[in-house]
Order: sequence, then C-alpha cells, then structure tokens
Amino acid sequence: MANPYKETAWFKFLSNKYVWALLFFCTWMLFLDNYSYFDHQILDNEINELENNKKYYEEEIKKDQENIKLLKNPDQIEKYAREKYYMKKDSEDIYIIEFEGDTVKKK
Repeated sequence: MANPYKETAWFKFLSNKYVWALLFFCTWMLFLDNYSYFDHQILDNEINELENNKKYYEEEIKKDQENIKLLKNPDQIEKYAREKYYMKKDSEDIYIIEFEGDTVKKK
C-alpha cells in the first residue's frame, strides 16, 4: 500500500532532510543557545539603559565642572557655603524662614 500523500508538495517539502536541519538550527538558535535571540533582547535593553545612564552622568559631570569653575573665586565659595551649609561670620546671625507651602503637612 503506497502512501497517498507521497506526491504532494508539502510532503516532499517536509520529508527533506535539509528542511529538518534548518528547523532544528532555527529552534536551537532562538531558544536553546547561550546567545539566543531572547537573551540578546535582554542584553540590548540593558545596553540601552546603560547608555541612557551614561548620558545622564555626562550631563552631571558638565554641571559639576561648571560649578568647580565658579568655586575658584573666593566670593563664590563664600556664597556657596552660606547657601548650602548655612555658614556665617562670627558677627552674624542666621534666620531660616519656612513658608507654609514649602513644608510637608504632618498628620
């Protein structure tokens, strides 16, 4: 008894050993390999995130370099110390004024 599907196009296509080898190779590369497609997607996402972080830190470095240039002036150092660390001269008093909109309301 002969196989009735033997002469059909899809049977010839699926019975080809090269097709099976190609299907096995594609399955292996997509799912099972150490360098699979899905692993590459995860790594690509991490690379994009790290590049965004790099851009952010480069901008922060530029801002800090500008601040360093400003702080080479003694008057700017004094201004920075007064604003950030509430430093004062011996003959001065500092008053910190808080406005109602600036604070977080406690329950």
